[in-house]
Amino acid sequence: MKKISFCIPCYRSEKTIQAVIDEIDYQMAQHTDYSYEIVCVVDGSPDHVLDVLISLCRTKNYLKVINFTKNFGQASARMATLRFATGDFLVCLDDDGQCPIDHVFDLLRPLEADADVSIAQYPRKKQSAFKNFGSKVNEKMIHFLLDVEKNFHMSNFYAMKHFIAQQILTYNNPYPYLTGLLVQSTRNFAYVTMEERSRLSGTSGYTFRKLINLWLNGATNFSVHPLRMADLLGVLCALFGFGLGVTSVFQKMFCDNIQLGYTSIFSAIFFVGGIIMLLLGIIGEYVGRIFICINNSPQYVVKNIYNIETDFSHIR
Repeated sequence: MKKISFCIPCYRSEKTIQAVIDEIDYQMAQHTDYSYEIVCVVDGSPDHVLDVLISLCRTKNYLKVINFTKNFGQASARMATLRFATGDFLVCLDDDGQCPIDHVFDLLRPLEADADVSIAQYPRKKQSAFKNFGSKVNEKMIHFLLDVEKNFHMSNFYAMKHFIAQQILTYNNPYPYLTGLLVQSTRNFAYVTMEERSRLSGTSGYTFRKLINLWLNGATNFSVHPLRMADLLGVLCALFGFGLGVTSVFQKMFCDNIQLGYTSIFSAIFFVGGIIMLLLGIIGEYVGRIFICINNSPQYVVKNIYNIETDFSHIR
C-alpha cells in the first residue's frame, strides 16, 4: 500500500486549517487503497493555529505537527514538511483552502505513470492583482535564470515522488527556493488543469517585501546570470563612455562654437556612478549570502513536535 504525505506550512490559518484537514480526511476515506499522513509546520504564526492543531492531534495520530521558534518564511516551512514526511508521494498545498483537494488524485495520477513532479495548472487564478503580477514576474525570472522550458508554470498545489524530496533536502543552507530546487532535481514535470478556489478566510500574507525576497532567492541561489548581466552592463557603459569621449573630441576639433558645460559632466558622473552602485549591490548580495551560509545560519529551528515518535528537534 502506497503512502501519501500532505505537506502544509501554516501561518495565520487558525480559521481554515481544520477545514483543510477535514477535506483531506474525506478524500482519503474514498481511496482506502492508500495510507496517508498530514505534516503541518507552524511557522511562528501569531494566531492560535498551533492550539487548533494540537487539539486535532489528540484524535488524529496521522497528523504530525512541527512548531518553529519564530517565522522563518514559507519556503523554510515547506522544507521542514518535506523533511518530516515519509510518504511515497508528497503533496504540497496551502493552509487557506485555495487548493482543490478534491482533485488530489488527478494530481497524483501522472506520478503513478512516469512523471517525477505533478503541478496543478489554473486557467484563472483567484488572487489579488499584485500577487498575479508577482507570479508572472517570478515565472519570467525562472525561465530566464534557470533555463526551463517555456511551458513550465509553478503553482501552490503540486506533488512529487519521495526521491525528489530527498534530493531537495540535500540543500541545507538558508534562503531555500523550492522552484529552483525542483528544477535542479528533475525536468520530468506533468501538468494537471483544475480550478483554483477562493480563500476560505482572511487575506494573503504575500507582501512586496516577500516578493523581493523570493526574487533574490531565485536570482542569487541558483544562477550566476545576474553577475553576467553586470559584466555586460559594465562593457556597454564603457563603450558608451568611449564613444561619448570620441564624439566630444571631434566636436571640439571641428566645431569651435561647441560649449562644454558642467551639465554633461555631472550627467555622466551620476549615470556611471549609479551603474557602479547597482553592480556593487548585486555582488554584495552574493557575498552576503555566502557569508551567512559559511556561518551555518539555520534554515529553521524546531521548538516543539507533536505526534512524531522520533525526536527530530536537532534538525534545522
